[in-house]
Amino acid sequence: MTEAATRHKPGAPCWVSLMVHGLDATQEFYGELFGWEFSPGPGQLGPYVRAMLDGKEVAGIGRLPVDRHLPIAWTPYLATDDADATAETIRSCGGTVGVGPLDAADAGRMAVACDPSGAVFGIWQAAAHRGIALRGTHGTPVWNELFTQETSSAAKFYQALFGYDVERSASVDADCVTLHLDGRPVAALHGLGGALPRDCGPHWMTYFEVADADEAVRRVAELGGRVLQPPREGAAGRLATVADPEGAVFTLVCSAGR
Repeated sequence: MTEAATRHKPGAPCWVSLMVHGLDATQEFYGELFGWEFSPGPGQLGPYVRAMLDGKEVAGIGRLPVDRHLPIAWTPYLATDDADATAETIRSCGGTVGVGPLDAADAGRMAVACDPSGAVFGIWQAAAHRGIALRGTHGTPVWNELFTQETSSAAKFYQALFGYDVERSASVDADCVTLHLDGRPVAALHGLGGALPRDCGPHWMTYFEVADADEAVRRVAELGGRVLQPPREGAAGRLATVADPEGAVFTLVCSAGR
């Protein structure tokens, strides 16, 4: 278990947030699954809570307006020192800014955007709220991956925003890219071509650390969620892909070496 750095380097995933219709039921689901407790957060866009572990912030959940029927999905936020300048770069590089930039009380300044393929992500300029404050324990976000048609144009877009170093997979059969900051991997891009599900399109996937992937999958099913891909062994450890009761998809991973 480690406390996250107080300042996230621009381009580093620094927060994950989920907008749902049933805020109370969603809190109950994730509270039971991950042991999260909740505290109020900024309410400019409606009711919003921050998920806490050991008194430290790890994620956010908000309530959608009743007349908004948007896809229910976890959204990663990338750190920036200047949300307005990053929003302009997003637009100039072919992306779309759908929300903001706007101030979230004294917590910071944020925007929600889409890359040119339509994958949704956020940007966060920290003030009082620094982002994820705990990593490496059950219930903490541990990794983010973009699933898209192909990685070449996606990598160019995200490089233009944050100057990532790009490492391509050595496998000739895989269209995979890892994004690095200061020599450290921070996210991955996967080009799925025609195998990309049409019902969800290009999208970011958030991975949450768990102590036991098989037990966590069992709990997801008990709590009303769905198991989309059962536990399997991967390079990072044992992982499974699941959805919460409102349909938000995420991956559980018990990291190798636990």
